[in-house]
Amino acid sequence: MPSLILASSSTYRRELLSKLGLDFSHHSPEIDETPKPDEAPETLATRLALEKAQAIAGIYPASLIIGSDQVASLKGTQLHKPGSHQQAVAQLESCSGQSVDFFTSICLLNSQTGKHQLTVEKYQVQFRQLSHEQIDRYICAEQPYDCAGSFKMEGLGISLFTKIEGDDPNTLIGLPLIRLVDMLDNEGIQVP
Repeated sequence: MPSLILASSSTYRRELLSKLGLDFSHHSPEIDETPKPDEAPETLATRLALEKAQAIAGIYPASLIIGSDQVASLKGTQLHKPGSHQQAVAQLESCSGQSVDFFTSICLLNSQTGKHQLTVEKYQVQFRQLSHEQIDRYICAEQPYDCAGSFKMEGLGISLFTKIEGDDPNTLIGLPLIRLVDMLDNEGIQVP
């Protein structure tokens, strides 16, 4: 079996990938993640997943490299990782009562053949009407400063929603495992 490399510094993605029970290593790709002018969130996520995988392909010949990226969008405006309490409050206040789209892309690049598989999964989240106090309590409890959309789906974040829609809940956390298993199968790797 070729080496499996996760092109990411995300601890969330590493935790998700470990669920599959496969041996893998990880390497943080150094790429510019700045959106291009008028680049749609879905397009941005797809481009970045491929670029992340390609960025480390030369370092890992004869490997399968997983690149992934997630872009959150509120009414067409990209939501970033807040980085601070104040920014997280502002972001969740803008999301309160709104529907937010999450585009999570995944790329599996065979660095020996140069061939890749690439797709993007959409997940939609409907936020509850949230009071300032609810938002503040949530952020103090989870400190989601490194999460696009200012929440952690795998924790208390679920309490912020009235509805979620998508094919794979792992997509919302940051790595579409159902699609990844399909891609690995196409490369002759069976899970489990």
